[in-house]
Amino acid sequence: MLQAKQELLLLLQEQVAALAPESSHSLTFETPKQAQMGDLACTIAMQLSKPLRKNPREIAQQLVDALNASAVVHQWVESIDIAGPGFINIKLKPQAKQQIVSDILNTKEQFGHNDSAHGNRVIVEFVSANPTGPLHVGHGRQAALGDALCNLLATQGWQVTREFYYNDAGVQIHNLTISVQARAQGLVPGGAGWPENAYNGEYIADIAKDFLAQETVTADDRHFTASGNVNDLESIRQFAVAYLRHEQDQDLTAFQVRFDNYYLESSLYSSGRVDDTVKKLVASGHTYEKDGAMWLQTTDFGDDKDRVMRKQDGSYTYFLPDVAYHIAKWERGFTKAINIQGSDHHGTIARVRAGLQAVGMHIPKDYPDYILHKMVTVMRDGQEVKISKRAGSYVTLRDLIEWTSKDAVRFFLISRKADTEFVFDIDLALKQNDENPVFYVQYAHARICSIVREAQKQGHDTSALTGADLSRLTAPTELTLMTRLAQYPDMIAEAAHTLAPHDVAFYLRDLSSAFHSYYDAERVLVQDASLVLARLALLSATRQVLANGLALLGVGAPESMSRNDVVS
Repeated sequence: MLQAKQELLLLLQEQVAALAPESSHSLTFETPKQAQMGDLACTIAMQLSKPLRKNPREIAQQLVDALNASAVVHQWVESIDIAGPGFINIKLKPQAKQQIVSDILNTKEQFGHNDSAHGNRVIVEFVSANPTGPLHVGHGRQAALGDALCNLLATQGWQVTREFYYNDAGVQIHNLTISVQARAQGLVPGGAGWPENAYNGEYIADIAKDFLAQETVTADDRHFTASGNVNDLESIRQFAVAYLRHEQDQDLTAFQVRFDNYYLESSLYSSGRVDDTVKKLVASGHTYEKDGAMWLQTTDFGDDKDRVMRKQDGSYTYFLPDVAYHIAKWERGFTKAINIQGSDHHGTIARVRAGLQAVGMHIPKDYPDYILHKMVTVMRDGQEVKISKRAGSYVTLRDLIEWTSKDAVRFFLISRKADTEFVFDIDLALKQNDENPVFYVQYAHARICSIVREAQKQGHDTSALTGADLSRLTAPTELTLMTRLAQYPDMIAEAAHTLAPHDVAFYLRDLSSAFHSYYDAERVLVQDASLVLARLALLSATRQVLANGLALLGVGAPESMSRNDVVS
């Protein structure tokens, strides 16, 4: 179907060029919303109506007449119709759809991949949690989104770098330090002498205990041994940060999320990047002094008001190191950068971009790109779960993984658009039936594996599927399933382009539905050996695409699963 689609698109482009040589309209095929309308649809006739000053149906008829005279159409097309104001609807012959099975079996894990990005570099920053506590479910949503997006971008030929930005400087780290010190001194949350802005979770007690025991902890970039001295704030600070970074590393390992680089906020100060950024901004003429503070005229670049850059006490506001950090990204050669953050960071977008414009380095106005996600509500037994004993005030990523599974957490957290709030239902994630979306998709893969194993037991040679007679695949549910398989390459290309990894989860559910409908309608292991091989080829192609899509999401593709159809 891919070859048919490509050849028909080229043919249509030729006809449009002949009809309207000066046209610059984009020519694409869409999938009709209703199956009876055909397999491919095009709106070019309506787009050309105004420049050609013709009725769109008249233009559509001219194009259809030209197409019908082509050998390409005779090879692949069953019918071409004009609908509504000028839609061109194309219904393909079965052989155009059958070809997709061979394409998938031959390309396997690479099916749908292309090199449209030509190896250009992109940096995706996600999670970037402060090392002040365990990762919460919001960090988990970022981890799932970021990792899947990186996988998607790689399918389109991008050279992807995954980066974690550690905010290891500032007030929050000081609060962490005095919290651990207080615990080490025997104080408890709510008791006399407990610091007002201290962290109250049980993990603070764990850190204090190991600090007093003079333990050694290793994080991704540091190896530190505690002094055990409760008055040694610098030792407490370094130990606490290393301890929590190690904890976060363990959580991310359990979630099977990796990073290529860890960037420290503190390095922006120690390397002089923050001071250098201030000098650049002052030199640009977009700063001014007011009320003892230094301001950046971000309104010069579309912000709703100017922003304080350096406070009265001489310390910098948090957006200044953000600007310095993104200058560093640009100077490292990342002409495309994507940040995945919580929706509470919405206000930083305009000011960071304004700062990058003000430094005068010819950085694009829309640099970097942002994906902002909304909060996750965790439900169990119909009640919202708000507290984790370990964290003290929020549900952690580790909690979710332990309560359900890595696969369930990944699939659920990526199954909705990032900018929509999401309810994570623990009870649903544990169900082993079709109500559970990740089970539904994984079971489709496992079911196919079971059918193939049974076919092998019956003596069918499943190693010869690439030579199967695919012309035998003509049942309506078979044609529907092949059509769905053919949509995969366009789906992942669009999902990568629009930064929408949730599209993969939607597609996998639709593909699984098409498979289950097919399996319910047609027997695979029939007496006709030729038909069996053709259907096994179709199922193997379906299994491959399910596995490919699940891999993009970082979700496993099990080969066997048990099922419980008891619905509560």
